[in-house]
Amino acid sequence: MRLEGKNALITGAAQGIGKSVALEMAKEGANVAIADLNIESAQETALEVSASGVKSIAIKLDVSKQDDVRAAFGAFTGELGALDILVNNAGITRDTILLRMKEEDWDAVLNINLKGAFLCSKEAIKIMARQRSGKIISISSVVAFMGNPGQANYSASKAGLIGLTKTIAKEYAGRGIRANAVAPGFIRTAMTDILNDEVKNEMKKAIPLGQFGTPEDVANAIIFLASKEGDYITGQVIHVNGGMYM
Repeated sequence: MRLEGKNALITGAAQGIGKSVALEMAKEGANVAIADLNIESAQETALEVSASGVKSIAIKLDVSKQDDVRAAFGAFTGELGALDILVNNAGITRDTILLRMKEEDWDAVLNINLKGAFLCSKEAIKIMARQRSGKIISISSVVAFMGNPGQANYSASKAGLIGLTKTIAKEYAGRGIRANAVAPGFIRTAMTDILNDEVKNEMKKAIPLGQFGTPEDVANAIIFLASKEGDYITGQVIHVNGGMYM
């Protein structure tokens, strides 16, 4: 129970990697807020999380809107009190090659993936600085380091998270706040499950371990950083990619 008694807020946690992080944190004893734009799915996930015997709440949140973010963090502290862990997981894609990319597609991805992390981190720091403790963990991506055709907006947003993370780590270490990032590679999700075997095999050729990762692989890295075991780690990126990028 490495996170027993801790309180965590995870954005974009209704499904996918965020949901896996929430479930694994609950198994480690953390109370978890499921913050997501899809409140119905968030409520369903919160019920699953609470089955581990912890407290779990669902909060409707559009991370790109400052008023929404402030209200969500107010609801969190009203229900759970201290904020020990923030996981900036909310993210979207709007993929196409650069010359075909519309300005609104660029803005949408940057607003959710990067601006959202900025707004949520800012509210979290207000709370954590008073406590003189806290962990902020942002989900970047292997494409932040490698680039990826058709994902100029997504790659830029995930690279921006690295700069944001390192700056938070330097600015607020004196307040007991640690900030780190996790950069997943190809992870087995609903999106990759629908690909045919030929495409999957081509993707796996880029991975030295020869297999996709799982959402639980990503969750395990996040839990390590969130736990006491990660107390002397800040401003770092943990790559979870099977050796795809070294």
